[in-house]
Amino acid sequence: MTINWFKYASPASFYFLAGRMLPYFTALAITLLIVGLYIGFFVAPTDFQQGEAYRIIFIHVPAAWMSMFLYVVMAFWAGVGLAFNTRLSSMVASAIAPTGAMFAFLALWTGAWWGKPMWGTWWVWDARLTSELILFFLYIGFMSLQAAIDDPKRADKAGAVIALVGVVNVPIIYFSVQWWNTLHQGASVSLVQSPKMATAMLSGMLIMTLAAWMYSIVIILIRTRLIILERERHTAWVSELKEGVLE
Repeated sequence: MTINWFKYASPASFYFLAGRMLPYFTALAITLLIVGLYIGFFVAPTDFQQGEAYRIIFIHVPAAWMSMFLYVVMAFWAGVGLAFNTRLSSMVASAIAPTGAMFAFLALWTGAWWGKPMWGTWWVWDARLTSELILFFLYIGFMSLQAAIDDPKRADKAGAVIALVGVVNVPIIYFSVQWWNTLHQGASVSLVQSPKMATAMLSGMLIMTLAAWMYSIVIILIRTRLIILERERHTAWVSELKEGVLE
């Protein structure tokens, strides 16, 4: 049997699909979070240079990775909505922004806590830190611009422009430690080189990244459903849903 995936481009169809997916992604997020935290804080060995302070990487690194990844995904869906005038794409982009901003803030906050014992200061205008701060402001700018415009269609178009322009900052964040002389350490994980950390450390960090990914999917699905209800509140299917006709 062939599944017509295009039908889920409809906000009404996606609303119910997202509802069915939520329990599974929630279970995965909770399970991976528990396993990742256990490995990171109880199994992974103490770092010979940084001591126990390094364990913040199990929060900091997944948060930094997700902040960049979610921005690219947000810009992609915003661009699709802008190019093809698809309502659901723009709704998904709007739903991603708060979660991406939260991860960007978490990366900056945990980075400050990590930097204090390592560098002796909470903050430096380092290329990696500064570009991550710009990413956080791009998320805030995207959300603020959309909130300032009453018409959802105009808000989506304006937000898409700032999202697409801001994509250039993502490779700057990633390659900043290679392009400039920075205090921030280089990448410990690479696709072309062997990892520079113990297996338990790497496993814990990757599992925490998967947990952050699953968490993001859960929150984005929930927020997308809420945005759909808000924007489709005058349609018949939402009215029937309120009356309990639809499950």
